[in-house]
Amino acid sequence: MEWPADEMDLLPDNEIETRLAGLEGWSREGDTIAKTFKNDDFVGSVRFVDSLVEPAEDMGHHPDLSLSWDEVKVSITNHAAGGLTDADFELAQRIDGLAKSG
Repeated sequence: MEWPADEMDLLPDNEIETRLAGLEGWSREGDTIAKTFKNDDFVGSVRFVDSLVEPAEDMGHHPDLSLSWDEVKVSITNHAAGGLTDADFELAQRIDGLAKSG
């Protein structure tokens, strides 16, 4: 999927803060948004990571992941745009949906 130009535009700080307020557990870390998802064990963490493949591929937008025994930290930014865009927040919402349904 190729993003329209307006979805590659960097969001201003006030818009980022407004959108973050609507996402439970996500925080800003420089030019990224990040959240740590707790799982029951290593297998649960790996399965959660596996569940992220489809939405990331569908969007052509891939998060950075850090996996440990019972948790996965997801960090999202738009490397091509050099910061945070609409796509980052859409992916965060999709990931939250997967975490709630899984």
